[in-house]
Amino acid sequence: MTKPPPVKLRPLTMDDFPGVLNWGKDKKFCLANGWELNRDEEELYNWWLRCVKNESGDFTRMGIEYDDRLIGYADLACLQGHTAELGIAIGESTLWGQGIGAKAARCMIEFGFEKLGITVFTAETHESNVRSGKMLEKLGFKEISRIGHEVYMEKETRLVQYLFSFSENGVKL
Repeated sequence: MTKPPPVKLRPLTMDDFPGVLNWGKDKKFCLANGWELNRDEEELYNWWLRCVKNESGDFTRMGIEYDDRLIGYADLACLQGHTAELGIAIGESTLWGQGIGAKAARCMIEFGFEKLGITVFTAETHESNVRSGKMLEKLGFKEISRIGHEVYMEKETRLVQYLFSFSENGVKL
């Protein structure tokens, strides 16, 4: 049995834009991430340029690389003290359900802990996104609340909030 390629985080580049453009044509990805299907190329380009420049002081986004290509991105948002909100988006929906998101999340948690001193991570997902909730729980996140609603995959669904703390989980990832 062949070992799957490793999942790595890396800085985003403008050379990634053709792949990002393809994500905008993937109906499942767009519905899951609140993207307009077939977004205007110039608007998407400008958005990606802002992502690459990453000029926000309370936010960082890294590319998720798998099989030597960018397949998504991982975020740490609302960086404040030792706390950040984790976000993961796998741009190629054909890769969903293969554990890549969990590996990328683990890499981003390690990055946040080692490089930014983050010890408490929050995350939020849609109640109907069962895979995402199971992934967070597998990583050691605990559900802490169910507050708010949002459209996910064209249906109104409840939002579920999670918390991961190194003081509760130790430093084992």
